[in-house]
Parts: sequence; structure tokens; C-alpha cells
Amino acid sequence: SSDAAAVLVGMNRLLSLGHTREELMRMGKSLGADVPYCVLRGTALAEGIGEKLTVLPALPDCAIVLAKPGVHVSTKFVYENLNAAGLSEHPDIDAQIRALEEGNLAGVVRPMGNVLETVTVPAFPAIGRIRQKMLDGGAEGAMMSGSGPTVFGIFTDPGKAREVLAALREDEDVRQAFLTEPFRPSV
Repeated sequence: SSDAAAVLVGMNRLLSLGHTREELMRMGKSLGADVPYCVLRGTALAEGIGEKLTVLPALPDCAIVLAKPGVHVSTKFVYENLNAAGLSEHPDIDAQIRALEEGNLAGVVRPMGNVLETVTVPAFPAIGRIRQKMLDGGAEGAMMSGSGPTVFGIFTDPGKAREVLAALREDEDVRQAFLTEPFRPSV
């Protein structure tokens, strides 16, 4: 999805096509449900199959560590094995939106959750080990992104984030690890 969005945006710029972001998002929807979000960039609430987007305030200042284990996770496998009826806990999205509006990082992180981990972590234990290393290293919160396998950790202390990054880069479970920060759209 991110690659498709990058191609749409890049070709629009390189060829001076003049399409608006909204037009690119509509085009992207035919390529995949997540493409419009990737064209939009920034923080947004995605509803429906991901095509209904509401722009939200940016995540407060923090450091984000991303770690991808050396496993391939099939999204089809995850959804085929998800017992949605058996799920009792869900992330509190309304609380997260309120926290974003207040600039409260802890309020965003505290209710984080990914129900897809109920399938992916047992099938690929490296994901759980990486998440735990981030938490043990000082992440305010950590979880798998989407259906995986990438795990992210959110840190208020950039020094701890750098330490965890260095440790993860030496970890046999991790193929790639990066340090980044929240996207801030230009005004």
C-alpha cells in the first residue's frame, strides 16, 4: 500500500499531472484499501475497510522504534485464523482520539491494542519477543503493526529508544530496525 501510494504521489509530481490529494486517494482506493491512508499521510482514523479517513492531530513528540523480524506473515492467514467472536478486548479508540486532541501521549499509548496479535504472536513468537524487549527497554507501549510482522515501540526518552534500537539490531530475531518520529504535516 505504501509503495502504491508513493508511486501515485511521485508520478503526479514528476509528470506535473496536477491531481489533488483527494483525487490521488480515490485512485489509490482501486489499488488497495490502505492506499488512500498512505497518500493522506499523518495521523488519521480509518473506518470502513480503511477508505473512510478522518484527519486527527499528530502524535505528540516521541521516538518510535520499528523492528521487523525475519518472518513472513500472510495477512490472509491471520484473518482466516482470527476468532473475532471470541475477542473480549478491543482498543479504546475514542480515548485515543481524546488523548490526541489533548496532546497526551500516555493517553494515546495506554489503550493501544491489536487483536490480530492473538493469531500472529502464537504463530510467530519472535513478534512477541521483540515487543517484550521494547517494553523492557523503556517503551511506553509496543505492539505489532497491522497483521505483522513489524513491531513498533513508542518512547518518551529518545536515549532509551536508541539503546533499544542498538540491542534489536544485534538480536537474531530482527532483520531490520529503525528509529523515527511522528510525521508532522507541513501547514
